[in-house]
Amino acid sequence: MKTLTLKVILGLAVVTSFAACDSKQENAREDAVEKKADQMEEKADGVRDQTENKADAIEEKKSMDKTETTNSQLENKADATRNAGEAKADQMEEKADAVRDQSPVPTP
Repeated sequence: MKTLTLKVILGLAVVTSFAACDSKQENAREDAVEKKADQMEEKADGVRDQTENKADAIEEKKSMDKTETTNSQLENKADATRNAGEAKADQMEEKADAVRDQSPVPTP
């Protein structure tokens, strides 16, 4: 009786360990999804950097010889540029997360 129980337990352990292994195709698919999501996040970082540079350039136009209203308008424009860039980058990262969260299609 003990040997039968032991054989059943060992058999289940072996079957479970094989079932947990991913196939090469599944691993490749997961790697491709991860790579795509990483590329999307890199693009989002690029958008952030680009809009930050634009906002900085706008702020650099402020000066003592301009009116306070003009400087305030430039500041507002720079802030709006940053906010728009941040929102766009956030959307891009959300899409990357959605790609990353895709469950791979099981292979038969």
